[in-house]
Amino acid sequence: MPLTRKAYRAAILHSIADPAEVGIEASYEYFEDGLLVVDNGQISALGHASELLPTLPADIDVTHYQDALITPGFIDTHIHLPQTGMVGAYGEQLLDWLNTYTFPCESQFADKAHADEVADIFIKELLRNGTTTALVFGSVHPQSVNSFFEAARQLDLRMIAGKVMMDRNAPDYLTDTAESSYVESKALIERWHGKGRLHYAVTPRFAPTSTPEQLTLAGQLLSEFPDLYMQTHISENLKEIEWVKELFPERKGYLDVYDHYQLLGERSVFAHGVHLCDDECARLAETGSAISFCPTSNFFLGSGLFNLPMAEKHKLNVGIGTDVGGGTSFSLLQTLNEAYKVMQLQGARLSPFKSLYLATLGGARALRLEEKIGTLQPGTDADFLVLDYNATPLLGYRLKQANNIAETLFVLMTLGDDRTVLQTYAAGNLVHQR
Repeated sequence: MPLTRKAYRAAILHSIADPAEVGIEASYEYFEDGLLVVDNGQISALGHASELLPTLPADIDVTHYQDALITPGFIDTHIHLPQTGMVGAYGEQLLDWLNTYTFPCESQFADKAHADEVADIFIKELLRNGTTTALVFGSVHPQSVNSFFEAARQLDLRMIAGKVMMDRNAPDYLTDTAESSYVESKALIERWHGKGRLHYAVTPRFAPTSTPEQLTLAGQLLSEFPDLYMQTHISENLKEIEWVKELFPERKGYLDVYDHYQLLGERSVFAHGVHLCDDECARLAETGSAISFCPTSNFFLGSGLFNLPMAEKHKLNVGIGTDVGGGTSFSLLQTLNEAYKVMQLQGARLSPFKSLYLATLGGARALRLEEKIGTLQPGTDADFLVLDYNATPLLGYRLKQANNIAETLFVLMTLGDDRTVLQTYAAGNLVHQR
């Protein structure tokens, strides 16, 4: 194949560390007139345009964006593919919402044509919103994962997904068995895990919908395939937590259920964690597990406020998640808008640079992919976005009043949405053009 080298010139910003650990100023790199050079799907150089341009061949293809910002692609650490068709459903908290809306919607994914259609819509929505990597729940049907991975593979996206394991406390039409969930998950792992930029996640929905036998087999899969992911939910809703205590009276708490079945580890991501205690945060950090903070969903379902400062105290890896369909937007910009409000309600601050970190490098660290994605460092995958300062009349006007990149970034996260994403690139390929 011929070498394909391209360069992109604009203002460029990326996170290089967690502001909570190094301070805000040392947490990012910003080039007011920057250049990003891409070779065969990977970033080969990043720097000031004035310094890099003279080092490049005269005939290199340089795309120059005016009034735009290049950032790494966004990383969504918690989202449900089969809930695309019921996003924005009215009027329930978690457990009733699952029974009223979610389970009937997920039942349709046994049908290949339906699964293919939704996978296509879902991936287009991710890319339209600048999300280049997502940790995705399928439904209980293997077809949901096959359809998603087939669509993602065609675009060479870095995606992680798994078939839901659920063998109790759900409608009969939507349950598997401990054994069938193990066999079907294993077949999906052997078919997809490590193919191109795809990874598999063992996916017990949450403790109440899995028997001890099923949770044991989920742990067994993780021991059989050492670089798998594990995703589930934890401590989202107070009634849910009480239910877990009733179902597992022998365990000392919700996290201890997962710990007992050996589901904690460096590639384990637990969604929500709204009502975790200090000891649970410490245990998650000790095992290298991560939390996906889902502010939009936590507001929408009335679940509560995630305590980010407590997670930071324990040096716990945290990514951000839209949690569609509990969350009401595929946009991580909109999700960060909500995250800021969650902190405000707790008397805490969320700087725009911490928000950028959560949506990019923080998500990559939560997924143990920081060597591949989450920054614009040379040697990483060329997954990046072009954000348009003039996407809407109000945004264009407001950004003219911004005095520095901190203010610009915060306004993008407050007023921005899918319209702000001009282009999305994955592995150096243009996969969305507004």
